[in-house]
Amino acid sequence: MGRAILLGLLADKSVTSIHALDRRNVPELQHPKLTRHTVDFRALPALPQVDECYIALGTTIKVAGSQEEFRTVDFHAVVAVAKAAQAAGAKRLGVVSAMGANAKSSVFYNRVKGEVEDALTKLDFATLVIARPSFLAGDRESLGQPRRSGEDFAKTISRVLGPLIPGNYKSIDVADVARALLDAVPRRTGRHILLSAGMRS
Repeated sequence: MGRAILLGLLADKSVTSIHALDRRNVPELQHPKLTRHTVDFRALPALPQVDECYIALGTTIKVAGSQEEFRTVDFHAVVAVAKAAQAAGAKRLGVVSAMGANAKSSVFYNRVKGEVEDALTKLDFATLVIARPSFLAGDRESLGQPRRSGEDFAKTISRVLGPLIPGNYKSIDVADVARALLDAVPRRTGRHILLSAGMRS
C-alpha cells in the first residue's frame, strides 16, 4: 500500500519533495525528489517540514507475534508518525485503516483500527481522510512480504461471485486505494471516510 501511494506522489508534478519513512532500507526505488529515512517508529526523529502526510503502516498479529506487538505498529507507530508530521507543519493527513474499524468492536483487529482512527481524529488536522478498504489485492511477495491467505481467498470469491457481492466487500486493488487517497487529501477539508465501493469508482 505504501509503495502505491509513493509511486502516485512521485508521478504528481505538483509534489516537489517527498520524505518516506521506512522500517527497513528499501534501496531499489530512487528518485530526485525522494528522500528515504530508515527509522525506529518507537523513537521517531523530528521530521523535515511537510504539508501533508500519508500513513500506510500495518502488520498482522501473525507477523507481529502478539497482540501487544500488533498494537505497537498499528496504533502507536501510526499515531507517532501523525504527531511528528503535525509538528513538522502538516495540515492534511491520509491514512489506510480497514473495513470494520470500530473502537467498540469485540474483534481485536477492528477495535485497534477504530481506536487509531479516534486518536487521529483528536489531533484535529484540517483534513483527515481515512481509507477503509476491504481485502487488498496486491503482490506482497514481490515486496518481500508474507502472503495473507484471507486476502487470497477474498480475491477468489470476488472473481467467482463478483456481481453478488456488495461493492464495499469486494477485494480492491492497492492502486485504487492509493489513487483515492491522493485525490482526496489535497482537495478536501474535515474528516472523511473512504469505503471500497467509492474508492473503486
